[in-house]
Amino acid sequence: MSADQRPRENSERSERGENATARGVALAREKLAQAKADAAKRGQLPRREPRRKAKGPRRESGDPQLFGRAIAELLADRGWERNAAVGGVFGRWPEIVGPDLAAHTKPESFDDGEVVIVADSTAWATQVRLLARTLVRRLNEELGDGTVTRVKVKGPQNAPRPSGGLRVTGSRGPRDTYG
Repeated sequence: MSADQRPRENSERSERGENATARGVALAREKLAQAKADAAKRGQLPRREPRRKAKGPRRESGDPQLFGRAIAELLADRGWERNAAVGGVFGRWPEIVGPDLAAHTKPESFDDGEVVIVADSTAWATQVRLLARTLVRRLNEELGDGTVTRVKVKGPQNAPRPSGGLRVTGSRGPRDTYG
């Protein structure tokens, strides 16, 4: 065998190997397509993404579970997730609006996207009205976009009545300017 024949034999062997690999890949694709077609005929289409297994052993309905998971499932089952989130925001009011504003205001209620805030003076009520857009944005960051659409501000409801004999008939006293 001459030196010229050896490279030719090696190249022929590598070509045969490549052809065999290409035929194997084509055969595998053909079999996969056939299996998918058979599954489609039976009504069992293959999943597009792999199934994810839950970490840890499966839990039976009577088995104990983590407290946080149990509460989350209860809230989801009853549809109380939004109410719980709003209650959480009301509970963390000083963290959300800051200590200065929280010292003079408190959230009263949440209904249909409207948060009612009570201020302890007319000056703070005015300040909160000026900050309403910022408050809506900040509350939506906590609760989810579009949850809060409006902030309604109430001033003090029961101001102290001044004592003394000088009164104007029909006057409500200092409450004329409140709220």
